[in-house]
This record gives sequence, structure tokens and C-alpha cells, in this order.
Amino acid sequence: MFSGILISKDESGQSVELTDIDEAQLPEGDVTVDVEYSTLNYKDGLAITGSSPVVRKFPMVPGIDLAGVVSASSHADWKAGDAVVLNGWGVGETHWGGLAQKARLNGDWLVPLPAAFNSRQAMAIGTAGYTASLCVEALLKHGVAPDQGEILVTGATGGVGSVAVALLTKAGFQVVAATGKAAEADYLKGLGATDIIDRAELAAAGKPMQKERWAGVVDSVGSHTLANACAQTRYRGVVAACGLAQGMDFPGSVAPFILRGVSLLGIDSVMAPREPRLAAWHRLASDLDVAKLDVIATEIGLAGAIPAAAELLEGKVRGRIVVNVNG
Repeated sequence: MFSGILISKDESGQSVELTDIDEAQLPEGDVTVDVEYSTLNYKDGLAITGSSPVVRKFPMVPGIDLAGVVSASSHADWKAGDAVVLNGWGVGETHWGGLAQKARLNGDWLVPLPAAFNSRQAMAIGTAGYTASLCVEALLKHGVAPDQGEILVTGATGGVGSVAVALLTKAGFQVVAATGKAAEADYLKGLGATDIIDRAELAAAGKPMQKERWAGVVDSVGSHTLANACAQTRYRGVVAACGLAQGMDFPGSVAPFILRGVSLLGIDSVMAPREPRLAAWHRLASDLDVAKLDVIATEIGLAGAIPAAAELLEGKVRGRIVVNVNG
């Protein structure tokens, strides 16, 4: 038996509880992992609260991230004792996830835990930080360079935004952080932001073409924020879109794309192939100051994950929540 959060559903609706689970109930997979840490992402908040139909199969252990040690494997790439990380692949949605002390998984979904991090630090990064790294990799791959101008990071106090600010600063960029939390200015400047703007400047409907400012953008907000960011992006600038905190609509115009040659890149972290995953984690291992993870992350135990999910959706969480599944 092991402890885990289990989401169930019947005629009366969805329920969620911390409970003991029989190992025989674990789903199919060729690698079993003793989970050490997981984390709470926005998608986990939706799953646990039932605010959105994220969970496609019941009962379900939520948690789209995990880090731990292989306890059993019939997969050629993994053996008992290997330290591993998992992000995405539908885990926590269609396959039991990381908010439990054990997980059974497809070995193709795993990547090695970088030597630069322990499992707690890897989960302080989690899907949010890994997605931020994918965004930075995309901007650099498409030719954005520090001498071309400022980079805008929206949703900057969130998990994606916090890590993006730190990584972009390390890469030599001047980073402008957009946030609705004025009190967090010192936090963002501590991560490397050179300027802070109020998210309200981007959150309402704006003109299809606006004054050019950004050489690149990392956007985790969507909706009007993304549309305005595109409208303010400089000639041949690049926008990496990875989230929908404001909404999944895009009330924008083709004008920035056809008149300024702006590129809008969609960043998918869930089903990303192995090569970009490894590149993203390599950048995190080489460029992310481990000391900043202590500033970004707050640790809770499994029992705290259920109430914390609601707080996350209410915008009350700064940075990352790390879940010690054995704590």
C-alpha cells in the first residue's frame, strides 16, 4: 500500500481524497518509480478542483510531473536505482500521475534526472520550468539575440514566468516582466528582470498594430495579452505562446505577422519529443541558478496539495509549489 491523491467520479459528481492505494491498482507500464517529489501546475489545479474536464479517465491520480527513483523496470533504457524525471505525456489526465508515492509508467516518457539537480529541485522546476526552457530554446533557435531589444515575459510571477525570467537573464537578455502583483517587484528583479510593467497594460482589447518594443515574448497568458504582445513585437520578432491563464481565445489580427514578419510559435510541453525535452533540461541544468529555486519554490506535503490546488487557480500562489509525497 502507498499514499496518494485519488480523484473519483460518479453520478453525484467528482470527489478527491488522500487515501491508501494498493500497488496492484497501478496502471500498466514497463517502469515502476518510487516517487520522491511532485508539484502542482495549473492543469493539476484544474484536475483536483474539477474546474475543467482535464481528467479523462477515473479513478485518477493527478500530477503531471514527478521525480524519483526506478524500483523495477523491463524497459531497455532504465534499471532499478536510476533517478528519473517525467513531465506531461497525459500523465495525471489519462494515466495515473505523480501525486502519490508510487507510479507505473511507460519508460519512453522518462528522462534522466540531470546531475545538477536533486529530485526536489527538479520539481521546483517541473513542467512550468521545463516549458519556460522550451520557450527560451525556441526564441534562440529562431534567431532572437540580446542585442535586438527587450524580451517581454507575461504572467511573470507564475511558474513559467519565473523560470523564463531567470533563464533569459542568464542568456544575456534585458527582461521586462508583466505582472498584476506590484508587491512582487523585488522578487522579479531578484530573478533578473530589468523592468516591471502592470499586466493591465496588456489585458484589454488593443489596436492591431502598436508601437514596436519587444524583440521576443514568452507568453503564458493568452487572450488579449497575447494579442497585444504580438501587436507590440518588433520587426521579425518572435513570440512563444505556451499558456492560457487569461483565456484560450486570440482576439488579434494578422497585421503583425504580415506587416512586421512577426513569428508566433506554439510551445507544447505535453507531447514534445525526446530531443527537445533533453535540450530544455540541459539548458536548465547549465543556466538556472539552483539558489533561485529556493526563492521560486514552496514545499508542501501530499495532504496540502488539495487545498493548494484551489489557491493556485485563484492566483494566490507565487512561483512553484513542490509536493513532498513522503512528507
